[in-house]
Amino acid sequence: MGKKKSKEKKGKKKPRKTKPSKKWELYEIAGDKVKRKNKTCPKCGSGVFMGKHKDRWVCGRCGYTEYIDNK
Repeated sequence: MGKKKSKEKKGKKKPRKTKPSKKWELYEIAGDKVKRKNKTCPKCGSGVFMGKHKDRWVCGRCGYTEYIDNK
């Protein structure tokens, strides 16, 4: 005849484990003012941070790259 298909349990799915964004690490509070730690992208504007790598700064949105001279 035919094979029977096994039924899967239906219900709530388990939430995926994701790392927190750690946005608080990008800012520094000095007195009453908030200072940004990382550079901002010159192409995208003041709302987009650039990521610091070993030898370069890179924008995650547009891909703009600035290389650092370590001499």
